[in-house]
Amino acid sequence: MKPVYQRLNLFIDGQAAYTFVPVEPVGAQSLTIHRATGDIVLNPSNTSIPSTASRYGKTIYGIFGLISLALSEYVIVITGREHRGRLMGHDVYRAADFDILPLNPSISVQSPPHPVEGHLLALVRSHLFGGYFLFSYGWDLSRRLQTQWAQQATAHDKPLWEVADDRFFWNKFLQSRLIDTDIAHDLSPYILPVVYGTFDLRSVYIHGERIQLALISRRSRYRAGTRYFRRGIDHEGHVANFNETEQLLLVEERTTGRVPSSDSFSHKLSFMQIRGSVPVFWGEVNTLRYKPDLQVMELQDTLDAMKMHLKEQVAIYGEQSLINLVNQKGHEQPVKEAYERAIAQAEIPEVKYQYFDFHNECKHMRWDRISVLIDKVQEDLVKQGYFHLDVTQSNPVELQHGVVRTNCMDNLDRTNVVQAALAKWTLNRQLQALGILSDTEGVDDFETLSRDFREMWADHADMISKAYAGSGALKTDFTRTNKRTKMGALEDGYKSVMRYIKNNHFDGARQDAFDLMTGTWTPRTGAATALSLVADSRPLVIRSVPYIATFSLFMICAGLTLPRTSDYSLFYYFMLWFTIASLSLAFIMINGIAYVSWPRLIPPTDIIYYEGPGFRSGQHGKGFSGALAKKIKLAGRENGTVNVGSNWLPGGRKRALTVNRIEEIEMGTKKRLD
Repeated sequence: MKPVYQRLNLFIDGQAAYTFVPVEPVGAQSLTIHRATGDIVLNPSNTSIPSTASRYGKTIYGIFGLISLALSEYVIVITGREHRGRLMGHDVYRAADFDILPLNPSISVQSPPHPVEGHLLALVRSHLFGGYFLFSYGWDLSRRLQTQWAQQATAHDKPLWEVADDRFFWNKFLQSRLIDTDIAHDLSPYILPVVYGTFDLRSVYIHGERIQLALISRRSRYRAGTRYFRRGIDHEGHVANFNETEQLLLVEERTTGRVPSSDSFSHKLSFMQIRGSVPVFWGEVNTLRYKPDLQVMELQDTLDAMKMHLKEQVAIYGEQSLINLVNQKGHEQPVKEAYERAIAQAEIPEVKYQYFDFHNECKHMRWDRISVLIDKVQEDLVKQGYFHLDVTQSNPVELQHGVVRTNCMDNLDRTNVVQAALAKWTLNRQLQALGILSDTEGVDDFETLSRDFREMWADHADMISKAYAGSGALKTDFTRTNKRTKMGALEDGYKSVMRYIKNNHFDGARQDAFDLMTGTWTPRTGAATALSLVADSRPLVIRSVPYIATFSLFMICAGLTLPRTSDYSLFYYFMLWFTIASLSLAFIMINGIAYVSWPRLIPPTDIIYYEGPGFRSGQHGKGFSGALAKKIKLAGRENGTVNVGSNWLPGGRKRALTVNRIEEIEMGTKKRLD
């Protein structure tokens, strides 16, 4: 594959242009982006830099992409990188720092001229510095090892961006300005594919053999988002929180008196797993309660969407073994039942379903009971196999013919534990097949290998969980130590509280950032049409109650701490402020939806006010006796639309929403980049 330039010098020609010049090779074609027109020009080799241009103070390690906001287009560049390891002779980096460069000369990124532009820039920054972005200049991180081997003949002369897996090419929308040009092929050294995921690499010696163990996860850019604002499946068959996880085992070639090369591996093995949300239409509506309202929607195209999703996975990976860990009782039961109904109706021969009651089987911290699940799927694991490449042979020793798809409710904590257990079982099998371990030995018999394996999977679980739920994963004490501990349970309690706070009060902006950066929502030019993004138009009573509650608590604290100026009883004083505080908090909980941090770009109104067939666990947070819901229903229907007077929606404005699908939002249009 054709590599990407590793370092660029940036020259800024006043208000005229940005020019990127490769540091190596010397004299390579430079790239100019004209600020007035946005035109992208590839200059001839050895083109001199204008004398009026000044060099930017930082080295550029790659162009992340270009994005248009309300008042200007911006170039996002990587100005800091962190070396994460060397895989197959290629360096892997994490993007650690970014700069945002406006094309419009009158725009200052530090002091935007309009609050809407400032808000959108804040979303861009939060996404860049809150994500975990990985890249390599010569190795395709987006494709698994087996796919790279299968496509090596056709991909040999192609640039990275052309062979990258479309699902995991995270910044493809941002790179579309370069990709869609007539000179895209010539611009290839400037187009850097970035993966949102995890990467870890460890080296260890076993019986004199040096091996490398790597773990790579890749997050899909389709239906991307946060825990409660992206659930289930969409009409194109994409599911929320879809991650591909690849465990690599590399065995170094034995050398006799010579220095090994950077890619001197005699055996390369890969084991793939995937995870994704339950592929039916469902969601959870935040109401400030710890358990949100569960909404399962039985739409006409539920079965078609699920078939589309599963058939795509079969086409990519082969046979599917579905492991469902959703609880069969309580809050999660309707999701499990909807999943199983759809699976039974789908009747896809290459798909096999397996339910495992995780919480019941592993109760009382009996996490060793996961072996029961492994026994159930062992035949499928053996049949599906793993990828094994022996460099002394022209064809692979073994191919992976299928994949295990694991899910729980969030596809985080329970899923992480099960995936780690399946990965360890497979690693044992691989090492034994290579003759590195005997039939009676296992990973846990070697302390260094066992510790590295546990730490890799625990760190991997934490990063996936932070990306989706906002906090580290639960149950990682078992992954790290092979046992469930009371201290781990206390840490899980803390993480659960942090998830609650972030999911209710911070995830709306995070979801907006996902939608903006992946191109799910695109802004129109002009900030005046988007004032609702930064304005709070909720009724005064809704906005004032939190201040009343805060003032009441302050008065209570003052009465308890400040010195008394008289001897009269404080009973009536405290009774007054306790009453006001209690009524205020009760009002907030009863109208909880109005106090949740909802996405402003694409609010989930179609889920919250869904009235079709399905299941709804409750109608909490909508006011006294559902008054707010009744108000919305009475707002009327005109010409196939519902006029929603949504007091809880950010901006509090009325929206015309189509009954069947919400496609157009006030400032932009939902679109999918092919």
